Amino acid sequence: MPWIVRTLRGQKVLARCEDDGTLRVEDGRVEVRYKPSDGKAYRAGLANLILVRDAEVLPDDHCAPAGEPGGKGDASKAEGASAPKKKAAKKTASAAEPEPVADGASLTVYADGACSGNPGPAGLGVVVYDHDGKRELSEYLGHATNNIAELTAIQRAAELLADERRPIVLKTDSQYSIGVLTKGWKAKANPDLIANVKAALAKVPHLKIKYVEGHAGHAGNERADELARVAVSSRKSSGWITHKKLAM
Repeated sequence: MPWIVRTLRGQKVLARCEDDGTLRVEDGRVEVRYKPSDGKAYRAGLANLILVRDAEVLPDDHCAPAGEPGGKGDASKAEGASAPKKKAAKKTASAAEPEPVADGASLTVYADGACSGNPGPAGLGVVVYDHDGKRELSEYLGHATNNIAELTAIQRAAELLADERRPIVLKTDSQYSIGVLTKGWKAKANPDLIANVKAALAKVPHLKIKYVEGHAGHAGNERADELARVAVSSRKSSGWITHKKLAM
C-alpha cells in the first residue's frame, strides 16, 4: 500500500494512501510515519493531515515495515551482507519515560500546541514541574495555526514564571518556535506574536529553550500535547491547575 506526504502539526509525515493518492482511513485515523527508516507506525486523525501541493504517491517499500528498523536500501537486505544490530525502538506514550523529577533548585517546563486543520480550532498545553508537584494549563485559542499555538504555549509559560529566579529549562517539539525565538529565523508570519513572546521571555533571564522530539515517549511532552488536544476537542480552557505531590 503506497504512501504520500502530508503535514501533521507543522511537520511533514508520510501517510498511508490508495493508489490514487487519497488517504486510507481506518476508524477515522490514518497510519503515518515520521521517517521512512523509523519502522514505527503512528495513527493520526484525518482532519489533522494537511494536503501538500504536488505530493507524489510513493511505493509501499518507501517505508520500513512496521516494527522493523531500517528502510529502503538497508544493508541487511543485500545478498550476503551481515545483518546489522537492531537499534532500540523509540519509546511511545504507552511505554513513556517517567515524568521529570525537579529537585527544587530548577524547573522543567514542557509547552506544546495542537490544531485541527491548519489553520483550524487550536489549543495549547503547558506543564511546569517543580519539586512539590506540577502546574498544568490547557487553553483553547479559537481559530489559529499550529505555529501560533506552539508560540503561545511558550508565552504562557514565560508569563507564569516572570518572577522566577531559579534556572528553567523549557522543552518544545517546535523547531519553528526555536528558530524564530532563538536562532534569528526571519518570520514571514506572526511578527507581533513573536515580538510578544520574546518580550515575555526577556523577563525570565534564567530560562533556556531546548528541543525535544515529539511522539517519542517523553512524558512531559506527551502530557503537554494531551492538554493541548483536550483544549481543541472541548473548546474550553482550564486555567492553571496545581497538582501537589502526595505525602509519603
